[in-house]
Amino acid sequence: MTETAVSHAGSYISRREERIGMLLVFLSALMWSFGGAIARFVEVDDSWTVVFWRSFWAAVFLLGFMAWRDGLRGTLKLFRGMGLPGLAVALCFAVASTCFVVALAYTTVANILLMQAGVPLFAALIAWLVFRERVSGPTWIAIAAVICGVAIMVSESFNGQVSPIGDGLALLIAMVFSIATVITRRFAHVRMTPATCLGTILAGIFAATQVEAFVVSPRDMGFLFAFGALNLGLGLAFFATGARLVPAAIAALLGCFEPILGPIWVWLIHGEVPSARTIVGGAVVFTALLVHIGLEFRRQSRPVRPGVTGMPSPH
Repeated sequence: MTETAVSHAGSYISRREERIGMLLVFLSALMWSFGGAIARFVEVDDSWTVVFWRSFWAAVFLLGFMAWRDGLRGTLKLFRGMGLPGLAVALCFAVASTCFVVALAYTTVANILLMQAGVPLFAALIAWLVFRERVSGPTWIAIAAVICGVAIMVSESFNGQVSPIGDGLALLIAMVFSIATVITRRFAHVRMTPATCLGTILAGIFAATQVEAFVVSPRDMGFLFAFGALNLGLGLAFFATGARLVPAAIAALLGCFEPILGPIWVWLIHGEVPSARTIVGGAVVFTALLVHIGLEFRRQSRPVRPGVTGMPSPH
């Protein structure tokens, strides 16, 4: 190895590999950020039809990606090796990807994405509740700030400005992503790609039982292909490949580009302007997250203290 190496979770990664990993994680956030803008182009009235075709194209892409990277035997081995932790992550992802599409019919893209910005801190809270992982004082402060920010955004549903169903689904997305994050961290040997691929398959199977009609126009199918294969599938492939090469805090920081850019694309392309409460609540969430990430960088520069919850991997 000709370049300086750094240690990530016990393995040695070169500086060049780390830079490549950072680029891939950024590209994953960039791909995911287009989800709301693409969805607004789809004219299909039935949300379950959208969930089915998005899940179908994402599953096809991810299966093809794993077959290309690991071969058919390697892909089957990955699925067999997931076990119960992988199945749990798959179920979480199935719920999250389904709720994202349905929530778009009830609330703004900004509300959905900005609530997801709090996932790393919600994960720390869940890890404390379930596994009794010790949470540092600054993390508790950040968690409280995120909850306040989300409460500001959700308060719009109390005065009728947005649907409580939409905000409830957005909050559910953040929570199941947090659960998936905790499981992934506790069972680090489980590969994310097959688990998320299984999640898209499960979401597609459930949606198939709910759809009114599978037939869509060629125009809508083109956008649904982009929504599934490129926005969801390619984003997952970028993240699964790059996240293992960078520290968790950097991955979380780069992941912030999704909720930052997502509402901007929808505003520029579709004219959907976030409300004042969404902006204020989102600002609170982002401030808490960025301050926490900054403190995490400082913590990682010191010797690790066992038992203290740090920044978990996003998604």
